[in-house]
Amino acid sequence: MSVVVLGIETSCDETSAAVVVDGCVIRSNVIASQVEIHGKYGGVVPEVASRRHLEVVNLIVAEALEQAGVGFSDLNAIAVTYGPGLAGSLLVGLMAAKAMAFARGIPLIGVNHLEAHIYANFLVRPHLPFPQLCLVVSGGHTDLFYITHHGHYRLLGRTRDDAAGEAFDKVARVMSLGYPGGPLIERQARDGNPDAIAFPRAYLEEGTYDFSFSGLKTAVLNYLERARRKGQEVSIPDVSASFQKAVTDVLVDKVMAAAEVYRPSGIMLAGGVAANTALREALGARARAGGYGLTVPPLALCTDNAAMVACVGYYKYLRGNLAGPELNVVAAQGLGCS
Repeated sequence: MSVVVLGIETSCDETSAAVVVDGCVIRSNVIASQVEIHGKYGGVVPEVASRRHLEVVNLIVAEALEQAGVGFSDLNAIAVTYGPGLAGSLLVGLMAAKAMAFARGIPLIGVNHLEAHIYANFLVRPHLPFPQLCLVVSGGHTDLFYITHHGHYRLLGRTRDDAAGEAFDKVARVMSLGYPGGPLIERQARDGNPDAIAFPRAYLEEGTYDFSFSGLKTAVLNYLERARRKGQEVSIPDVSASFQKAVTDVLVDKVMAAAEVYRPSGIMLAGGVAANTALREALGARARAGGYGLTVPPLALCTDNAAMVACVGYYKYLRGNLAGPELNVVAAQGLGCS
């Protein structure tokens, strides 16, 4: 008998609800983005984000159920993101999910946001063989995981300062490109020379799989400031392409170094920055050269969405890993073995 899960995602500035059957059949995946609202501020304003979630979350859930052609009586469980993310935004989704689950007498499942990004890959390839190596790279996270089987993760490395997506946003801001920075820098980089500027790569000490992008971000800022002081014209496409390549080089090199040690069955890429074409192509080429297959979600499943939350919910439901009414948000939660 099929397992039908409603997923709810409100960890940052997207309000999303989705209905997923058996962990891989997406019956609906509705997303209300706040990009235009926060664009004028150059980044997400937490208070504004949570208020917007409050306004639309019930409407988005209703639309997801309608598109899927199901009602609450057809659901086996409700899965909701409870961390990490913006505390106020997380609370809106969690409280809505709790109320619905209690009112309908169906199980509630708490989902880690990083785990949800990983499982965007299992939405499209549910039978991926273990173990897998997964790079989760987004505006708030840059983490490398070794996954032995469903629900079990070993954190191999993470950023020590700025996440890769955060660095993209900050560099885009100083070049007055707008928000969000990732797609805008990628667009500029298409017309630039990635070898025009020798920006630094921070590989840190030997043997570590940790990341660091604050030095690279500072190097870009210093380059732009020096050019301004000297009255030199700056090629925004060249800066964008050179910066993007510096980020991509480090990400790919770290993943492949870990692959040589852990010898996974395959490599996965996840998170908002996984939508970056240069990163997808570079990691894909290196993975193939090393004899590994690379799995990357379609672009629509790279950014925050509730289908990936519902997918995790399905596997937790099968394991009986359910949440109680005491479930609360954990804004800074990491991902470990569960």
